[in-house]
Amino acid sequence: MRIIKLLLFLLLMILAAAFAALNADPVLLNFYFGAREFPLSLVMVGALGIGMLLGILSGMGVILGVKRENAQLRRREREAIAEVKNLRSLPLQDR
Repeated sequence: MRIIKLLLFLLLMILAAAFAALNADPVLLNFYFGAREFPLSLVMVGALGIGMLLGILSGMGVILGVKRENAQLRRREREAIAEVKNLRSLPLQDR
């Protein structure tokens, strides 16, 4: 398994180097305070990274909501189990 991971990592690095070599043309980025040239590959990787970060941040609300609901359900389950134990320990009464 370790060798497979190493081979996949090396393949990814070779592809990244080829991507950077094929997209080495400079691109002018205009900011509010000025402009600067960057290699196209760096701009594309930066945009990908920012997109991934925004995707993770936008999904955090849903994940935290599900975790909160899961905690509430676990608490209710513990309470229900405790109630069942209490009811089972009560003696039967005749009417």
